[in-house]
Amino acid sequence: MSNAIKQKVYVLRLGHRVERDKRVTMHIFLTARALSASGVIYSGQRDPNLEKRIVAIADRWGRPFKVRYEKNWRRVIESWKRQGVTCHLTMYGINVDECLDKISESKEILVIVGSQKVPKGVFQLADFNIAIGHQPHSEIAALAIFLDRLFQGNELARNFEGAKMKVVPQEKGKKIIFDRTNETAR
Repeated sequence: MSNAIKQKVYVLRLGHRVERDKRVTMHIFLTARALSASGVIYSGQRDPNLEKRIVAIADRWGRPFKVRYEKNWRRVIESWKRQGVTCHLTMYGINVDECLDKISESKEILVIVGSQKVPKGVFQLADFNIAIGHQPHSEIAALAIFLDRLFQGNELARNFEGAKMKVVPQEKGKKIIFDRTNETAR
């Protein structure tokens, strides 16, 4: 199994609300990073603290991973469509297994994840409206399943460049090793 993920995948989090969504948005960022997305873009309210937290995690646990705020989600989607494919995760879409072959051919993928009520324009702009299931469910779970299917499980064996901390798998207990050679001078 190859350790390299060749596709550039970004996750666009729509409509972040600082007080209401900080945990859910952070979990979307963590899921995107752990499952080999290249980075995240978010719209809604700007949250510098959220940005600092995910950058700090990427610094400790490995990179590359980018985070960016964009006020205008529509501009992000329209711009991305010139270079790749856009996939909106929604329970109203086509089942992921029916469209994954068409998506996996693209080198650059933008995965759109909602927050509050998703604007109608997202459904119209997206190249694919994709359902993980046709029942209410978590956007975090949908993102995890989508990325796992897209990368065919290869993301689970990925080594993260520059990691200062790594988990040593244990049947019982917890073990983390610290790699001081990857620390940067401050």
